[in-house]
Amino acid sequence: MNAVATPASDLLAPLHPLAARGGLPSHTVAGEFFCDGERHEIPCFRFADPAAGPNLVRLGFFGGLHGDEPASVGALVEFLSALVHAPEHAAGYDLYVYPICNPTGCIEGSRTNRAGRDLNREFWRGSAEPEVRILEGELRARRFHGLITLHADDTCEGLYGYSHGRTLDEALLQRALRAAEPVLPRDRRNVIDGFAARDGVICDCFRGVLSAPADQQPRPFDLILETPALAPHDRQVAAAVAALSTIVADYRGFIAYAQDL
Repeated sequence: MNAVATPASDLLAPLHPLAARGGLPSHTVAGEFFCDGERHEIPCFRFADPAAGPNLVRLGFFGGLHGDEPASVGALVEFLSALVHAPEHAAGYDLYVYPICNPTGCIEGSRTNRAGRDLNREFWRGSAEPEVRILEGELRARRFHGLITLHADDTCEGLYGYSHGRTLDEALLQRALRAAEPVLPRDRRNVIDGFAARDGVICDCFRGVLSAPADQQPRPFDLILETPALAPHDRQVAAAVAALSTIVADYRGFIAYAQDL
């Protein structure tokens, strides 16, 4: 029972020496659980602007919910690594990054966790899965102003995302897709993943996906970005990083605009 599994250790390796120096990002564990005699952790890396005082905008970034989508993990690692060299891009923010939300799935390269459950259909439905309960606890405690979840789809023809039918979400998602298009094309089909789509944006979504608590008000922006899983890994990572950087930059602009109204 003392063995510690190290899922996707190669993907997370660039972050550990950065966190070990005592600077940013800092490394914590959102929660741990045991499975088949192994202890598994859901790591969290935090990058907070030290000069902004207490009124930081909290954003949550999530990857690796499906263990067979390594680009979602790699993109968050690359995104954090880039912030270390350009911390001004996180000015005014408190960023919480959960790159591996499905540790056993990442070990086995499977969509589901070891119990055979698709974790991204389990949220806020009374799930007994420990990964979901840990992440729901984080979502309740942090009350994020915005959520960004990364996925990869092996049936799509390019980049797309879910906006949940919200105006702000769609505006941010459209800009993110435009920023990523020089790396990978956008999926412009009228139906993607079984949902009606327009210019790579889907308004509906599956039940049970990772989201804010139902009672959280005001609602945070909530984006799901999908890269084409059959594209080269490095291009998926580069496209997702471009999208994430644009979302962070653009949301700061939305906040400044709202304050001027």
